[in-house]
This record gives sequence, C-alpha cells and structure tokens, in this order.
Amino acid sequence: MKQCISNWLMAVVLAWTGVVTVSGCGYYSFTGASIPEHLGTIAIPLVEDNTISTVTSLDSELTRLMIDRFVRQTRLSLETNDSSADALLSVVISRYENSPTSVSGNEQATRNRVSISVTIRYQDQVENKELLNRTFSAFEEYDPFDPSQEETAAYAALEKIANDVFTAATSNW
Repeated sequence: MKQCISNWLMAVVLAWTGVVTVSGCGYYSFTGASIPEHLGTIAIPLVEDNTISTVTSLDSELTRLMIDRFVRQTRLSLETNDSSADALLSVVISRYENSPTSVSGNEQATRNRVSISVTIRYQDQVENKELLNRTFSAFEEYDPFDPSQEETAAYAALEKIANDVFTAATSNW
C-alpha cells in the first residue's frame, strides 16, 4: 500500500511538472524561438538586392534561408499576400563587397573577402508595431584563384546573416 501511494504521488508530481513546463512555454517553439501567440502567419517577399554583384542569385538564396528559419523552425505559416499576414519580414541586401585580404609578394591577391550587409524590417501587422529594424553584416573569405568560391563564400555569409536575423527576431520577447 505504501509503495502504491508513493508511485501515485510521484506520478502526480511528474504530471504537474509537465503541465507547468508546457504552460510556461506558450510563446516558444522547440528550437527556442519565441513568437508572440497572436502571430500565426508571416509574409516574406522576395529579398530586394540593391547591389551590383557577380553573384546573381543572392536575393533568391536569402529569401529561401529566411523562409527556412521563420517557417520551418517556428509555428508560423507562410502567407503569400503581404497585407494578409500577421507579420511581415522585409529584407534588402544593401551592400556587397569583394576585396582582397591577403596579397602575395608579387602584389596578387591570395585571399579575398566577401562582405554583405542586409537591412531587415520585421513588423507585427496585427498590433501595428515594428519588431525589428536593423542592419546585419557578415563576411567570408575564399581563394580568389578559384572563381566559383566567391559564390560559396557569399552564400556562407548569407547563412550567417540569416541565423543572426532569426536569433534577433525571435529572442526579444
């Protein structure tokens, strides 16, 4: 009888702990992302690329990365109509720079750096307030003797930016 009461008491404590834990996480996803409860949809229009770059697909790649972060890693669903969405994430690539970081004795670049800056505006359209308005930057170096590595470096910099944007946008609650 004593063992039965002890088991029952343990089950009640565990159940209560589970209820408190789950109810306290109303704003959180399993990735640790925090999204206000009243937001259920997000619009992420195609990223605007205001740069002159030899990498022509920066806009579509960053759009894909943002959708991956905000839709696949949260409970938000993608809304294609900007005005119907609960939240709107507008992204503009404002700077793309490719410059040497290391030069050999014969004045030839041995390492190049791709630097990218992106301006983000994240709006709560339900409560009509701005959640985030900030510029994010990242860089990645590559071997200039292999021209295909510029694109790889640019995509790696975009990946860093997407992670930083997601963290900033989902951890301010």
